[in-house]
Amino acid sequence: MKFLSNETHINFMSKRLLAGVFSTILIIVSLSSLVMQGLNFGIDFTGGTMIELGYQEQVDLNKLREDLAEGGYPEATVQNFGSIHDVLIRLPVIETQNMAELSNEVVAMLQSKNETEIDVRRVEFVGPQVGDELTEQGGLAMLYALIGILIYVSLRFEYRFAIGSVVALVHDVIITLGFFSLARIEFDLTVLAAILAIIGYSLNDTIVVFDRIRETFLRMRKGESEEIVNAALNDTLSRTLMTSLTTLLVVVALFMFGGEVIHAFSIALLLGIIVGTYSSIYIASNTILAMGVSKEDLLPPVKEEDENVNPDGSQV
Repeated sequence: MKFLSNETHINFMSKRLLAGVFSTILIIVSLSSLVMQGLNFGIDFTGGTMIELGYQEQVDLNKLREDLAEGGYPEATVQNFGSIHDVLIRLPVIETQNMAELSNEVVAMLQSKNETEIDVRRVEFVGPQVGDELTEQGGLAMLYALIGILIYVSLRFEYRFAIGSVVALVHDVIITLGFFSLARIEFDLTVLAAILAIIGYSLNDTIVVFDRIRETFLRMRKGESEEIVNAALNDTLSRTLMTSLTTLLVVVALFMFGGEVIHAFSIALLLGIIVGTYSSIYIASNTILAMGVSKEDLLPPVKEEDENVNPDGSQV
């Protein structure tokens, strides 16, 4: 099934220099933000206590922040969680206090300032040591994924294609992380899972494009490398658009109706799908062209003829 009814002849590679400059700017901005202010890590990585409360009336968040500050918790962060009656409170690790008893003290303090009963929906505690381990293991997970992809694509295609795929994946991950750093959206384990999903999604799209590029190089006897890559990209354009749009429909539904719990997760996927589709066309393909890939690089090696074998196949 084709998404586009007519065959397209879009000259994608005529804009590859512009795309390269655009991506370079995005990466510089993302890296600058990551170095200067870092990510807004959630308690999964930093450690701390998270308390979800349900009120019978609408919650005044400013008043709640004042009550927490007066009670000795000025660093607490407060936000609505799903509705105007539900509140999520995050508290950092307090070394001088037993974190296991902290939630009871906070709830008791807030209850004393509220006339109606407060419902405790959920309490989670993560120690700082566990948070450090998760940070280290999360970074290693992404590194191992990229190394595995480099090895796989090198065996499946050719080393230029492997480098192109890894460049596209690093491009996608840096821009997604940079967006979370700039927007100060909380980075937790669900977002890390989304980043790993983005790596898989982008790689799948890139492999499809590379496979068609290889076929087109072998099929077209004449034509420059840029022209052949353009033909391959147009051949896969329908499939790329259909896959991306159908996936985006699901992610948009998660973003709109999934609730606060997976809000950051759906944002990461939404951005990753868009950036991943762009990178498969303009970054991965651009990289292999910049490295000088040609038809000769993709031809199967010619077997050397045995001098002891006659043309009819008989042994001398």
